[in-house]
Amino acid sequence: MKQDQAALRAGLSRNTAYRLEKGDPGIAMGQILRYLDAIVPGKTLLELLSETDPALAALSAQERRRRARDLSKRELEEIDF
Repeated sequence: MKQDQAALRAGLSRNTAYRLEKGDPGIAMGQILRYLDAIVPGKTLLELLSETDPALAALSAQERRRRARDLSKRELEEIDF
């Protein structure tokens, strides 16, 4: 779902949705909860913060930095203490 669609469903402006996603501390808790309900109906804030959703795990794995290639056996032996 796009940000503008979620904002419309939650009854928020696009600017408020943008600020919410960027972590603006000035957003009211009620707006956060309405936006959450628009994005994932039935999901609680606690479930979101505990990151039990498989989509959040996939996003985290995608954002995690990783090596461009695996180390060779020789390279692994060089760094083995």
